[in-house]
Amino acid sequence: MATFHFDLVSPEKMAFSGEVDQVDVPGVEGDFGVLAGHAPVVAAIRPGILTVISGGSKQKIIVLGGLAEVSDKGLTVLADVATSIDELDRAKFAETISEMEAKLKEKEGSELDRAIERLDHFRGIEHELNTTAMH
Repeated sequence: MATFHFDLVSPEKMAFSGEVDQVDVPGVEGDFGVLAGHAPVVAAIRPGILTVISGGSKQKIIVLGGLAEVSDKGLTVLADVATSIDELDRAKFAETISEMEAKLKEKEGSELDRAIERLDHFRGIEHELNTTAMH
């Protein structure tokens, strides 16, 4: 399988840089996979789990929004937050979800809609962590 270069950058750090076989990205318009030779594209990322496949192994990284750009140089993801599943404090993540739920009653209109959507994404991450993310 052909490889391509992938960089995952967050404000805190370079979370990943190297040659990979495939990257599955949680896009706002739907999840998408990137392989070598992918057409150029820029896409917004929703909170979710990004999967890096290289040499038969999978690495799962939680991203909380950002942008993905595929070019002839490879894939670059500029994530608002990027945390390896191994580094995630699950109790703190669950606490964040509880806080988000509690704050819903303070919002209305389109602000409420955005808060519910973000909460749904976080719940989706938590669900995947508790079911399939470790496989």
